[in-house]
Amino acid sequence: MSTKKSEKEWKQILSEEEFYILREKGTERPHTGKFNLHFEEGTYTCKGCGTALFESDSKFDAHCGWPSFDQAIPDKIEYIKDTSHGRIRTEIVCKTCDGHLGHVFNDGPTDTGLRYCVNSVSIDFNKE
Repeated sequence: MSTKKSEKEWKQILSEEEFYILREKGTERPHTGKFNLHFEEGTYTCKGCGTALFESDSKFDAHCGWPSFDQAIPDKIEYIKDTSHGRIRTEIVCKTCDGHLGHVFNDGPTDTGLRYCVNSVSIDFNKE
């Protein structure tokens, strides 16, 4: 199920910073996000639509300044080739509302080999 809204609708429900990151593909400054060093048990959800994206047992400290996960909840994230800033990366967006979350890299230290690098502003948390 897709949650598509107009830019005007998103501006009414998101803060300025949330709109910048989720809708304009912005990035929060490293080491500033509330979920960077957050390790409670629960589920991380999309700030735009509430879709469950990551379980807390997939979160780890990558020392990169942003919340990092080694896997997403299956079929909740869309992967998009990103060639901005003169490099090739894989952008991750919420499959339900197209909200920009961050990027995924193939340099993770766990068995998956992945590091989902996510903006704290783009997610929320539901404690178990």
